[in-house]
Amino acid sequence: MKSKILCDNHDYNPGQIEPYWQKAWQESAVYEPDLLVVKQPFYNLMMFPYPSAEGLHVGNMYAFCGSDIYGRFKRMQGYDVFEPIGLDGFGIHSENFALKIGQHPKNVIRRTEANFYRQLHAIGNAFDWSHRLETYDSNYYKWTQWIFIQLFKNGLAYRAKASVNWCPSCKTVLADEQVINKSKVKSQKSKVGTRVLPGDRQVCERCQSPVEKRELSQWFFKTTAYAQRLLDGLNKIDWSEKVKIAQRNWLGRSDGVLLKFSSDIERDSFIEVFTTRPDTIYGATFLALAPEHPSLPLIIDKSKGLLRQRIREYVDYSKNKSFEERRIKSKTGIKTNFHGVNPLSGEKVSIYIADYVLPSYGTGAIMGVPAHDQRDFEFAKEHGIEIIEVVSGGDISKEAFSGEGILVNSDKFNGLSSNTSIQRITQHIKSKHIGTTSVTWHLRDWIISRQRYWGSPIPIIYCQKCGDRGKSWFSTKEAKKFKILNLKFKIEMAGWYPVPEKDLPVELPYIKNFKPTGTGVSPLAQDPNFVKVKCPECGGEARRETDVSDTFLDSAWYFLRYPSIGMENGKWKMENFPWNPEITWKWLPVDMYIGGAEHSVLHLLYSRFLWKVFYDLGYFDFSAKSPKGQLGGSAKMPVSGWEEPFTKFRAHGLLISKGVKMSKSRGNIVTPDAYIEKYGADTLRCYLMFCGRFTQGGDFRDSGIEGMSRFLKRIWRLVQKNLKLRSFPSEKKIENLKLRGEAEYMMHKTIKRVTEDIESLDYNTAIAALMEWLNALEERAVGGSESAVGSRNKKNLQTTNYELVTREEVETLLLLLAPFAPHMTEELWQRLRAPINADKNQRISADANQQKSALWSIHQQPWPKFDPKLAESKKIVLVVEVNGRVRDKIEVDRGIDREEAEKLALKSNKVTKYLQNKRVKRVIFVPDKLINLVV
Repeated sequence: MKSKILCDNHDYNPGQIEPYWQKAWQESAVYEPDLLVVKQPFYNLMMFPYPSAEGLHVGNMYAFCGSDIYGRFKRMQGYDVFEPIGLDGFGIHSENFALKIGQHPKNVIRRTEANFYRQLHAIGNAFDWSHRLETYDSNYYKWTQWIFIQLFKNGLAYRAKASVNWCPSCKTVLADEQVINKSKVKSQKSKVGTRVLPGDRQVCERCQSPVEKRELSQWFFKTTAYAQRLLDGLNKIDWSEKVKIAQRNWLGRSDGVLLKFSSDIERDSFIEVFTTRPDTIYGATFLALAPEHPSLPLIIDKSKGLLRQRIREYVDYSKNKSFEERRIKSKTGIKTNFHGVNPLSGEKVSIYIADYVLPSYGTGAIMGVPAHDQRDFEFAKEHGIEIIEVVSGGDISKEAFSGEGILVNSDKFNGLSSNTSIQRITQHIKSKHIGTTSVTWHLRDWIISRQRYWGSPIPIIYCQKCGDRGKSWFSTKEAKKFKILNLKFKIEMAGWYPVPEKDLPVELPYIKNFKPTGTGVSPLAQDPNFVKVKCPECGGEARRETDVSDTFLDSAWYFLRYPSIGMENGKWKMENFPWNPEITWKWLPVDMYIGGAEHSVLHLLYSRFLWKVFYDLGYFDFSAKSPKGQLGGSAKMPVSGWEEPFTKFRAHGLLISKGVKMSKSRGNIVTPDAYIEKYGADTLRCYLMFCGRFTQGGDFRDSGIEGMSRFLKRIWRLVQKNLKLRSFPSEKKIENLKLRGEAEYMMHKTIKRVTEDIESLDYNTAIAALMEWLNALEERAVGGSESAVGSRNKKNLQTTNYELVTREEVETLLLLLAPFAPHMTEELWQRLRAPINADKNQRISADANQQKSALWSIHQQPWPKFDPKLAESKKIVLVVEVNGRVRDKIEVDRGIDREEAEKLALKSNKVTKYLQNKRVKRVIFVPDKLINLVV
């Protein structure tokens, strides 16, 4: 192909430049490293999006551009960067939109997929498109189902009844994060009939309908079996502390005592409670049970008349509240006719049913200590319960005192500090056999089931015939090697079998009526061709599980699949395994993972959980196939270090518009398409990164993008002016030694600042540093004299001496800008490197395809390096003191000696007025910091 000029020498035309270079990069595979042969692998990953019908808005682009900039930076630092892309397209968002417009989600998703990929191409990110994946592709969810089966076979997936959040409008189970407080919803009011819900009512995130509680049989993953390791692993990874704290809080480890209160509910019965404060046990004046507590059926049965009816009504009412609503707001309760006995004080205490007690915490029962727990205090005030102070230090007439102090009203433990008494009371409890030390967790097992259509079918079969005989997969010969010893678990799993792996994937059938039924079962249950199947064991009539899996499962392992896309027919056969061992060994764990703060807990926690399961099952130990360290050359780390999937994680900030988060309901969505068409992708990329610190976010305004457009045009003009010169200027052109020194300082200082700022994701200040340097280059070009500084107006720029801007400076400026503005810098770089057309005195852009095998792109060039000495300012600010008080600050040369510093200090008018009629007796001099004149 013949070389051609992309733009004329004066006009910056992103509409021509950007599509050209996007095509050139893709055709020459600049961003597609050979995953098997690279020497310095760097896995750079942005959380993949779900393809909404509206497409990507600039808030989404903000995140994608920030991740891409870091990847481009690492590539120029010499790393072989792998930056894949895909779509997380299963789930209720896509399904609800399809229902709304009356089309099938399989048809809708292909349109939204095409639009998303078009937008991601247009922004110019350095994706490796050859490793694309979509979670709704059967080639992908085949392996999601395979993962489910491995957990099932290893006793980590089970089926049980659970109290779940249920949206009567969406007609499905909601995850905890999909339930929000009604007070946060501003777009519309939530109603039940004609009654407006109170502001603290919990509603569905999507439709704002009030959330109910339902008892449903669900599939679970045993995340709680990994709670301690999930907690410990946080100390081994480079994540922002805010994210680590969020995960620690979600895991919620509590160390305390499991204590037995004898009760009169029935003979020899007792209520177990968990407490982290044994020092307050003497202050327990009531027991409160959650409405879901296992003693409730017996309490209701033994209660009489009106009380029985009131208890039953209260329990039903409470179960319809979300746990969050009960935990935060509720102080309601009902007193029973039953009592317990405080095991330390021997005092009889009443038993209440209270919905602020949650079944998920401890044992589902609490000892009420109103003097030292605020929720208990408010409950006691409401119900007239005695309040006994047992830890001094507060005013319990006003509020509970939850701090530590000295014990009172605590028998033989009086006078002890809280810390000492906790140890001694715990030991006393253990010696009397009335309790034991215990650990509880906020974390609950992961509910996998969803009663919707648009998801990955759960690959499980139920055989009634085998179930009646107590048979299941755990009764088979294959199951024996898995060593599942829990008899209760085996009994509960009677009748259940995994789909044979050779039959995967269980494809999601195309059904016309995919609307959720609201009956607690998936629409798939209406398709007999899907439901009816032969039992894998006895060959009799059986049925498929009709629930689909939570979409969090799809996204909990996608990063493991990316590198192996397209590698199925390579050296390592992958018919029975979802990732290529050789490539996985070389590229995982992920080096840099960037995503939204809203995923700081569940997505990351589930990914870490699955990773640890894979680690335990030996899926990362490839030593049986090849010697360690020899798979593809070398591994990132020994298998023993593979306990976490993401070496480094950073949450990006939130880009807002008109002062609030962008959302369709608020009407403040800003789409990138019009801005790319008007200003170009590079201008939009740079402006997005200039809005604020990447990890904090900023406010998108049209006025700001205009300024960024002018900035890029100035750089274009600067390079174009130099391109007109027959011989490109070198540093020798700067004959003025002072200007040359300032030029070196500005260049090396800018390299240092931009390098450090990109590494810390402070993109806004990196761009600011480039702006400062551009100002300095333009000011020098005005005339190179001190009098010309600040004369950077349009007239002067037309008559400037661009021979004072060197080739090294121009190339360095483009290299530093390249991650932010990849298209424009590529075009200018090719013009700088292209031969001069002697007839027209202009440089032409070489065709990228002619240099396919060479390191031709600016994005393949080495990142500029700075000299620490040259990056240090030649000037410093010297503090001048008189008798220890600051009187002036003067700019002086770095390394100035004491005598010269004293002379300059004595010339300062701000200093001399304090020296009138006085004699300097002594001079204290701290080099490059201060000089103190003692008079």
